[in-house]
Amino acid sequence: MKKHNFYAGPSILSEYTIQNTADAILNFADTGLSVLEVSHRSKEFQAVIDEATALVKEILEIPAGFEVLWLGGGASLQFAMIPYNLLVKKAAYLDTGTWASNAIKEARLFGEVDVVASSKEAGYTYIPKDFVVPADADYFHYTTNNTIYGTEIRTDPNVPCRMVADMSSDIFSRRIDFSNYDAIYAGAQKNLAPAGVTLVIVRTDALGKTDRPIPTMLDYRTHVKKGSMFNTPPVLPIFSALQTLRYYKQLGGIDELERRDVEKAKMLYGAIDDSKMFTGTVTDPADRSIMNVCFVMTPEYKELEPAFVDFCLARGIVGIKGHRSVGGFRASLYNALPIESVKVLVDAMHDFEATH
Repeated sequence: MKKHNFYAGPSILSEYTIQNTADAILNFADTGLSVLEVSHRSKEFQAVIDEATALVKEILEIPAGFEVLWLGGGASLQFAMIPYNLLVKKAAYLDTGTWASNAIKEARLFGEVDVVASSKEAGYTYIPKDFVVPADADYFHYTTNNTIYGTEIRTDPNVPCRMVADMSSDIFSRRIDFSNYDAIYAGAQKNLAPAGVTLVIVRTDALGKTDRPIPTMLDYRTHVKKGSMFNTPPVLPIFSALQTLRYYKQLGGIDELERRDVEKAKMLYGAIDDSKMFTGTVTDPADRSIMNVCFVMTPEYKELEPAFVDFCLARGIVGIKGHRSVGGFRASLYNALPIESVKVLVDAMHDFEATH
């Protein structure tokens, strides 16, 4: 039975990425060695990281003055690395969910943090509006997409200082105006590669402004200087990322990826809005994520939620249970998910509702 993978992360990868990675595990670049065992100092792997870096710059249209880094530690390590490297006196943060809250906690270890707004009191079911970012902030940090709660900011905020964005779950789904940013970071396990590598895009002239000593591995300048090769990088995830980037270029780049993502989300939200059994959890439709669609059953059908999960499993639909902290359902529509899988889920919703 074909599987329809809606897991939030690690999540679906394109068949192109999986097949090429599988081939390289057996024989990487005709070396007779597996990509799992090849030296990261070999010319073959250097070609991988060079091409992957070039494709990130090309696809995202990154201007001069930024460096692309391939680091370990996940986006969670970036919660500390960002303020370690960029927070001089004060930073502004927007609290829109669990990951934003975690980033705020880490930043407070390094300096003053101004939380300009929060939707915590409403269970993070909306994106705060009309907040004021102080002009003297070293940077404004926000999480573009909130995987647990299904909210997303899809346009660059207009604030009086440079920005930092955690784009772990929606990078490569929209255009970015890099002139507004000091850094963007993303864990790979949503729209790029298997877990294990973190993509960091950092403005070089923003570095070196703090007077605090920074441990070598946590200093962005270390990795800029060494081309992400100061220590052994996550070789396999970087190789898989290259395959995904090649696939994105073949599809037509960011504009085509966004078109597909919007189409998938529109289809699923339409089914939710037309249903008497299912309802969305995000209070303002303008805040709905096109990456992670969160929904529940209406109160009169609440007890049927486990039955619907089993109903979906019987049709090959996996990964739709909501995050353990909120319950309900979550369908993750990352770039690699085909629209056919969304149609299967929508049909399952219709059939289940008709039965009950």
